[in-house]
Amino acid sequence: MLAAVSTPSAVDSQEIGDARQGYNFAAKHCAECHAIDFGNPKSPNADAPSFTSVAQTSGMSGRALAVWLDTSHPTMPNFVLHADDRNDVIAYIMSLKNRPPPK
Repeated sequence: MLAAVSTPSAVDSQEIGDARQGYNFAAKHCAECHAIDFGNPKSPNADAPSFTSVAQTSGMSGRALAVWLDTSHPTMPNFVLHADDRNDVIAYIMSLKNRPPPK
């Protein structure tokens, strides 16, 4: 059991998912509420954070996003993501993490 706890998960230890597919999924399923494009701070739903702000949240990681996406939220539609779609969206959001601010 200790080995399982001390071994990094795939979410943290390697790149998972396909960021391009994650963007395409987000454009179809998330953009109604969230600003999904890099540097766009204003989401269509004022209560929904932009993907850029999520990515650049201090301490944000693939693992944190995976846990968050697998948990119901009262302010989000209750849908279940297929693991591949979840990993793709995580890859896209994490691709926004270290980009320089737009000019």
